Amino acid sequence: MPEATFYAKAMRGASRLVGHWLLIGEASPDRLAMILGDTARLAKLGEPEDTPDGATLTAWSGDTQPPLWAARTALFLLVQMPGRPRPRDEFEACAWAYCWLRNRAFDSPQDALAALPDHLHEPLREPLELAFVDQNSRRLV
Repeated sequence: MPEATFYAKAMRGASRLVGHWLLIGEASPDRLAMILGDTARLAKLGEPEDTPDGATLTAWSGDTQPPLWAARTALFLLVQMPGRPRPRDEFEACAWAYCWLRNRAFDSPQDALAALPDHLHEPLREPLELAFVDQNSRRLV
């Protein structure tokens, strides 16, 4: 996965990341959207102007690019789930890595990897390295 394509893959995977939250969250789409908006505000991952509804969340998990706060918050929630979800494909893995670095500050890709739950080390090892290169080249800001 060449570094030059990482950002494009992460942005393409953002919808898949939000879709993963919609798929495995144990509530209605409207409730999951409310949880996403409220968590973004409480965890300081973004300031959505309005709390999204289920239809918006569904659109974000399809062809509509979600706002960055939604992808960052979906990752925040997924990483904490007891079911230990993992990215389902390369694009989603890139979005997970991109958002992980946006949610917290790390000095190295190894530090970022070590901070993840153990079940995410293998699927996010390479994407985190690429995300770190991307961040240091200032495309993450």
